[in-house]
Amino acid sequence: MAAELTAHQLIAQHRPTLDQALEAIRTRAYWSPHPEHPKAYGENTSLDATAGKAAFDALLGGRLDLGQPGTDDWVGGEVSPYGIELAITYPHADVDTLLPAMRAGQRAWRDAGAEMRAVVCLEILKRISDRTHEFAHAVMHTSGQAFMMAFQAGGPHAQDRGLEAVAYAYVEQVRTPDNAEWTKPQGKRDPIALTKRFTPVPRGIALVIGCNTFPTWNGYPGLFASLATGNAVLVKPHPRAVLPLALTVQVAREVLTEAGFDPNLVALAAERAGEGIAKTLATRPEIRIIDYTGSTAFGDWLEANARQAQVYTEKAGVNTVLVESTDNYKGMLSNLAFSLSLYSGQMCTTPQNLLIPRDGIRTEEGPRTYDEVVADLAKSVGGLLGDDARANGLLGAIVNPDVKARLEAAAGLGEVALASREIANPEYPDAVVRTPVIVKLDGAKPDDQAAFMNECFGPVSFAVAVDSAADAVALLRRTIANKGAMTVGAYTTSEEVEEAVQEACLEECAQLSLNLTGGVYVNQTAAFSDFHGSGGNPAANAALCDGAFVANRFRVVEVRREA
Repeated sequence: MAAELTAHQLIAQHRPTLDQALEAIRTRAYWSPHPEHPKAYGENTSLDATAGKAAFDALLGGRLDLGQPGTDDWVGGEVSPYGIELAITYPHADVDTLLPAMRAGQRAWRDAGAEMRAVVCLEILKRISDRTHEFAHAVMHTSGQAFMMAFQAGGPHAQDRGLEAVAYAYVEQVRTPDNAEWTKPQGKRDPIALTKRFTPVPRGIALVIGCNTFPTWNGYPGLFASLATGNAVLVKPHPRAVLPLALTVQVAREVLTEAGFDPNLVALAAERAGEGIAKTLATRPEIRIIDYTGSTAFGDWLEANARQAQVYTEKAGVNTVLVESTDNYKGMLSNLAFSLSLYSGQMCTTPQNLLIPRDGIRTEEGPRTYDEVVADLAKSVGGLLGDDARANGLLGAIVNPDVKARLEAAAGLGEVALASREIANPEYPDAVVRTPVIVKLDGAKPDDQAAFMNECFGPVSFAVAVDSAADAVALLRRTIANKGAMTVGAYTTSEEVEEAVQEACLEECAQLSLNLTGGVYVNQTAAFSDFHGSGGNPAANAALCDGAFVANRFRVVEVRREA
């Protein structure tokens, strides 16, 4: 095929961005090439808000034909959490035809080298970035995120995570030189001289199993890490959130074609209702890498059964915040209220358990009892979400009936400190919008422990009374070790307590945020600087993103000959 994008063009355009990304992961300083503000995207051009909404609307009710081999049916059925039917159909693949076609392009992709693969990936990301408004609507109407969150988390933040994975992949591949001259002295005899060539070789076809809540943010790291290391990538979206990843596959296939590579290096595996093809695909011998975000049960199944593949999982955890003391009481309450409310708590990083000494905490305003702290937090959440328009913009919509059922059941687990209320969305009257519930539980009671020691995904938080700060740290440590945690937070003015919390998190391998009272929240992480998950506790076996996330997606093969 004739290449429309030459290596020279791609390197000239994208190498500076790659170099900046490499510097950012080295320094961990703030950097992003993708603007967060919607108005930064081509106002009054084809990239602006009006054009993006029109592009999304044009997709509704249509067929997204990707030109993949082995298409034997057309499937769909997505319904927006805001109540509209997308009615988009996608290609259903005969995998016995599709998988061999995907493998056919890997040799040329492998031989292209790390730099070429990286800049092709950056071109894919640039084109996705140019369509951020369109992608934002796709994410909003599959995940239930409010528009601004869908725009930022599903757009620039997801693109940052994809670029971060490309940067790490490049670093690991160029760690070994392409060629080496090796000479071993032999005393009086002639030295032994060899020439050696080292080639990063992909493992095979990678499978990305997408999630419902953050299809791009959680999908892009694995997709781009595998593609940048030479692997073909099969994307299996969540059946409720196909569109954002299908559009991603569409863009990737276009760029690969224009760059002279086989478009089947990236393909989509959409499924019929109830088909459940993830298990079938995950155990195919052609699948050598799996990236998965979702429930612990299926993540554990993948780790146990997909033995032919390198499996990267992000599963469920019980995120905990310890509240012992603070010198900014109002700031603490405000920060926690936002963290509990954002996207209706439907984030793998949202705090669930708030550990509070039953004798109360110290503040700059004087002591506060356990009951006062919980009541003040409930008041702070109520104030944050008191205006329905603001609440809709922060909460989004409940993503599926299971979350709604857990929310309603939580009120029966203990004394309700803050009841959930229903909010109407005037633009989308069928949207299910609910404010968080806060339930008071006792850390010493076995029945209460049974409730708070399991993840209750959604807008549910437990204010857990504990006997002391030491007991809180012990409970925190036990929670991380047994259930895992994507995030841990702590509020304390005590050096002793701070040290104990840090040591617990270091030993149990959990990411910790201390005394956040401003505009950074425990459930948010920044690409190129923050690690999402650690890979060291039961919540996830990988971190987004570090060297370990990319290095085992390829192996180095050596060819040596006498000089």
